[in-house]
Amino acid sequence: MKFYITTPIYYVNDIPHIGHSYTTIAADILARWKRLNNYDVFFLTGTDEHGAKIAQAAKEKGISPEDLCNQMSAKFKAAWKLLNISYTDFIRTTESRHFESVEKIVQTLFDKGLIFKKKYEGLYCVGCERFYVLKDLDENGCCLLHKTKPVLQFEENYFFKLSQFGDELLKRITDATHQEHIQIQPEERKNEIIGKLKLGLEDVSISRTAIEWGIPLPFDKSQTVYVWIDALVNYLTGIDFPKEEFKKYWPADVHLMAKDILWFHSVIWPAVLMGAGIDLPKKVYSHGFFTLNGNKMSKSLGNVISPEDLVSKYGVDSTRYLTVTLIPFGPDGDISWEGLTLKYNTDLANNLGNLLSRTLKMAEKNFNNIIPQTKPNLYLAKQVADILKDSFIYNMENIALHKAAENLQNAITLVNQQIEQDAPWKLAKIDKDKLAYCIYSYLQAIDIIAIHLLCFMPEIAQKIWHSTGATGNIEDIAKKYFADFNIPDEGFSVENAKLGNPGILFPRFP
Repeated sequence: MKFYITTPIYYVNDIPHIGHSYTTIAADILARWKRLNNYDVFFLTGTDEHGAKIAQAAKEKGISPEDLCNQMSAKFKAAWKLLNISYTDFIRTTESRHFESVEKIVQTLFDKGLIFKKKYEGLYCVGCERFYVLKDLDENGCCLLHKTKPVLQFEENYFFKLSQFGDELLKRITDATHQEHIQIQPEERKNEIIGKLKLGLEDVSISRTAIEWGIPLPFDKSQTVYVWIDALVNYLTGIDFPKEEFKKYWPADVHLMAKDILWFHSVIWPAVLMGAGIDLPKKVYSHGFFTLNGNKMSKSLGNVISPEDLVSKYGVDSTRYLTVTLIPFGPDGDISWEGLTLKYNTDLANNLGNLLSRTLKMAEKNFNNIIPQTKPNLYLAKQVADILKDSFIYNMENIALHKAAENLQNAITLVNQQIEQDAPWKLAKIDKDKLAYCIYSYLQAIDIIAIHLLCFMPEIAQKIWHSTGATGNIEDIAKKYFADFNIPDEGFSVENAKLGNPGILFPRFP
């Protein structure tokens, strides 16, 4: 079984920030989840490095576009290393392998008569590097994203016959039984795309004449491939297109992105693929935008949050968890430092951290940090497993990461409530045998939680696993567990095993 997941490739005119992190962490969690379910995963991310904005930014800095791209691409790689992103490949659109892919796709479309040349006058947004028609602008004639008026440009460009693909795209999006059905999520975004498709499609420019920093058209070196066509082809380049080997992972199982680029991924990209005779991606999932304290994040306002900012305060794994669970994954939302800290204290310090800490302290105080000998007790572990078996898996498979995290918190709360009910601090004085029985059950339940936590917080899950005296490599155990959902008769933490001391995993913020 294969699973191919992609992030958008990030434009190198900006440094990595929480918006980039949100998409990339989500993709990483899904990639890790599929690996735990024994899929052969290919996870692609990278940087988009061509276009007028890059050339202009380099000129302003007094360096070459190539030097700027090298610097900025390195920043993204460093950010993903910091956040423990387990990508398979990092694609850069300035690589020679990508030139070959783009030239192959564009030449194929040209040879099939799907590309033609015409003179064009249109409204061009420099920020988006795309042409707009009036109906796509706000009431003031401004770009919805950049709030600036596009400039009127006149060029003779090459166009792709997008208008020919409207009816077929509608079929593939709306008919779930179609052999090449393309699923667009969430549902409201799918409906937006369908509504626009029903209005009809216009042919789109796929080249520019005045842009030197780009890939030349193979059939007309005086023009460069439009940056958006160039960028979309990265999803093929990363898996060795145009070599036949690319079919090992294609079609993509999930293209993950923010909603501002959904049109390109759900309409233009599938049309290009159909024109080139290549299968369509299976799913396009677009999450929403989020604001910081009600304000759009921007460099000019000085309110951009970087991965380094988050990690320096919360640590790597907590940052991963908080970034994708603070707001529902899909719709727009607002974040704040106060909200992040509150969720950190609630979910991690008070719930998960408290569960592990109180269990280990009781074992240390009463059993010399050794798992006591007792009758095996898996009742609580099986309760936790049952809570998570259907709901957690359903939400992970449907990219509802915030709901999967809620499922985990519910399981943790269940164990904490059981501890309150058992009152082990009282048992320590009157019934050491029952205390041993209870602590054993808490440890087994924590092991199940750690297995499910692994894709969200891989390092923390490892520390929890080692601290409970669980045997074996947690990733290997998790793969076996998710294959059959079987808990060994003696559990994962075995009698007489020494418990670890992970320290305070989640120091509480005042």
